[in-house]
Amino acid sequence: MNEKTKSYPRFQLSALLIPLRISVLFMILCGIIYPLVSTGAAQLLFPKQANGSLIEDGSGQVVGSELIGQNFTDPKWFQGRVSSIDHNAASSGSNNFGPSNPALLERTKASIEAWKAQNPDVPVSQLPIALVTNSGSGLDPHITPQSAAVQIARISKLTGVSISELEQLVKANTDGRDLGVFGDERVNVLKLNLALSALLGG
Repeated sequence: MNEKTKSYPRFQLSALLIPLRISVLFMILCGIIYPLVSTGAAQLLFPKQANGSLIEDGSGQVVGSELIGQNFTDPKWFQGRVSSIDHNAASSGSNNFGPSNPALLERTKASIEAWKAQNPDVPVSQLPIALVTNSGSGLDPHITPQSAAVQIARISKLTGVSISELEQLVKANTDGRDLGVFGDERVNVLKLNLALSALLGG
């Protein structure tokens, strides 16, 4: 059969409709039904976590999230870890400087000097390394109980709250290991400062 007499199969609409129907079906399943079901289940089973683990103050005003640290500059408050992104959740991450990077060394030296100025009663040898180093995300909302404890002398002097009261406050706001096994004990800085604010009558 030559090219002139060769016949070609006709285009059939059904060949196009089958993949089109499958595409529409999966768009409905994956783009509408699944998100609605998963969102509904999350709101039903874990509403606090699904809405961002938000924290409210005594008046019911949202002041932050359990998952994102904040920068407390006033020395009368407990302070969290250093953040190279200023705790901006839109740009999670660290600067990834190596330990020999001059910029990291300068930033760490500045943090240590600031610590010495604000905490003259606590020697640098007792300064936990976590308070002058950046977390991997730059958003860490927690510090260790030790990192909170070394700030008590400063906060007691500035607020008039006794050291024993502040120690109890830190203890009351210390979370244990997950399932009693995983991770370390930790203190959420925002929650701790809210408890301190309530103690001060704020």
